[in-house]
Amino acid sequence: MRSGTLRFEPTNLRHCNGFVARFHRHHRPARGCVFCLCVVEHERVRGVAIVERPSARMLQDGLTCEATRVCTDGTPNVCSMLYGRIAKVARLLGYEHIRTYTLPEEGGASLRAAGWVLEEANAGGGLWSRPSRLRAVATFPTETKWRWAA
Repeated sequence: MRSGTLRFEPTNLRHCNGFVARFHRHHRPARGCVFCLCVVEHERVRGVAIVERPSARMLQDGLTCEATRVCTDGTPNVCSMLYGRIAKVARLLGYEHIRTYTLPEEGGASLRAAGWVLEEANAGGGLWSRPSRLRAVATFPTETKWRWAA
């Protein structure tokens, strides 16, 4: 049984970003983190999670963190394992809220399996560039996202 050989290991941002660069469908590596975690099977990394401060400034209250990258190589159950464990670790670190965003076409089966709930189906999206604060051209999906909470 595959799930009996999967285990969690602490890791660092550099390690996770290398995995994200190889496997993530639509995001580049993250710029920072609060903590990172990986799932390993027989010494081979099967998935990683990167948790940061919230991207939205208005949510940066010191009690909220955000799963900004959860990425797997397709191994069954790894995604839901990561979501479940990062929610637990965030609570142990004192965070009261943990959130993440997905694209509507991603569905959210792994999040639901890990006990997360859909908080808002019309959250985020758009460009962050403003006349007073110009940003580079977006290299990430800009459509409306779904916001999930654990």
